[in-house]
Amino acid sequence: MEPIRKHSGLVYPINRSNIDTDQIIPKQFLKRIERQGFGQFLFYNWRFDNEGNKRKDFSLNDAKYDGASILVAGENFGCGSSREHAPWALQDFGFKVIIASSFADIFYNNCVKNGILPVQLSEQQTKELVEKSEGKSYTLSVDLEKQIVFDSEGFKADFELKNYLREMLLNGWDEIAVTLTHEDRIDAYEKANA
Repeated sequence: MEPIRKHSGLVYPINRSNIDTDQIIPKQFLKRIERQGFGQFLFYNWRFDNEGNKRKDFSLNDAKYDGASILVAGENFGCGSSREHAPWALQDFGFKVIIASSFADIFYNNCVKNGILPVQLSEQQTKELVEKSEGKSYTLSVDLEKQIVFDSEGFKADFELKNYLREMLLNGWDEIAVTLTHEDRIDAYEKANA
């Protein structure tokens, strides 16, 4: 995984609450186990009609959001089933940061395990970011080291992330990489008990 320290990017707002993992990546696309290739199916039932054509009325299909890397949504983002394919699809599409007023616990942890920074802000703060980014190009910056979100227009908000999860993202570690930071102690134990 790539370390995340600071990230600035175009914001895509999705002004909805309770977006579940089946909306993020529908079940019919869960036939593979590799992490790549799921971005094309992100929000599939919202982005495409029954014939597979892009819907003009779904904002993510608007060219002004091409290259967006920060998604801002309402409360309870990632609820529903625990499918890890949901963060895979978001990441493969290009999102590096997800900001919401609350997250489903399993989804939140799956984001960190896959190198996506989940940022929880207040409902009022997320609404403000949605309003700022609807209908125009809007860039936001996230500093994981200082744990702040800010823009060039005066918006600034602090957020919290547990130290363990923060260290994983700052260093680009998954859980295996965290275990390998103790490799010398593991080797010593193995030699002592051989």
